[in-house]
Amino acid sequence: VQLVESGGGLVQPGGSLRLSCVASGFTFTNYYMAWVRQAPGKGLEWVSSIYSAPSTAYYADSVKGRFTISRDNAKNTVYLQMNSLKSEDTALYYCARGFKGDDYRGQGTQVTVSS
Repeated sequence: VQLVESGGGLVQPGGSLRLSCVASGFTFTNYYMAWVRQAPGKGLEWVSSIYSAPSTAYYADSVKGRFTISRDNAKNTVYLQMNSLKSEDTALYYCARGFKGDDYRGQGTQVTVSS
């Protein structure tokens, strides 16, 4: 199993970023995919999950209405569109397999929200 994230960076409050994760080594369509994050000095926090078909999405209350998860099964890729970013969204974001992201995780991509 391999999960490779990209798309992180430094963004001002109110800005947007789109994270991508390319998966390999397993049958992508058989699994929920998730994004989890870890802020400095804190534990892992589940952010969002999506199933394959139907592509039902779930969100933590902290990101609902601002973040959108999606997936492209033909490309074995899952995305996280993040809008209206806040300083408290600063974290290392991991792509993960499983509804709560407690199966396999990638190496993470850093998102820093700061002016």
